Amino acid sequence: MAILPIIETPDPRLKQISLAVETVTDAHRQLIADMFETMYDAPGIGLAAIQVGVPERILVIDLQPEADDTPEDAKPEDIVRVKEPRVFINPEIVWASDELSVYQEGCLSVPEMFADVQRPAEIQVKWLDEHGKPYDEKLDGLLATCLQHEMDHLNGVLFIDHLSKLKRDMLLKKLEKLRRSSRAA
Repeated sequence: MAILPIIETPDPRLKQISLAVETVTDAHRQLIADMFETMYDAPGIGLAAIQVGVPERILVIDLQPEADDTPEDAKPEDIVRVKEPRVFINPEIVWASDELSVYQEGCLSVPEMFADVQRPAEIQVKWLDEHGKPYDEKLDGLLATCLQHEMDHLNGVLFIDHLSKLKRDMLLKKLEKLRRSSRAA
């Protein structure tokens, strides 16, 4: 496995529309393993293949919930996380609720920037796993939000594209200022 470089905005590859995977191969499974390693290292909870320069409809998610036996008074650094890796190949939303939810989203391709984004609260999704097995499931909560966020990447959309022009421009200016100060250090 390898940690891959993550593409950051304004790289034009992030605006590409990713291609469907015709047949899931060993090369795809290797890419998926590398994507998980990259995502965990970043750290993040989701990563689309285009974010590592591969324009195919593959994404990985791991919300890493707290272990059931984590004490309520545990400090953040002591919280035990359970890995629950999920792979989505050629994901397709076949239904979305009218009810919306708002989450504060961030993105490994727009580092250290966060904003509230409104999306359908519940979705019905079809996809393949890393072995080509088909799934059709109704998802809600953070998993539904994260999946929609990562699927946006497959269509060349970043979470900041859901913001008003003013908010998006403010975030991009803040990101550029952050990049300049880290280069100067």
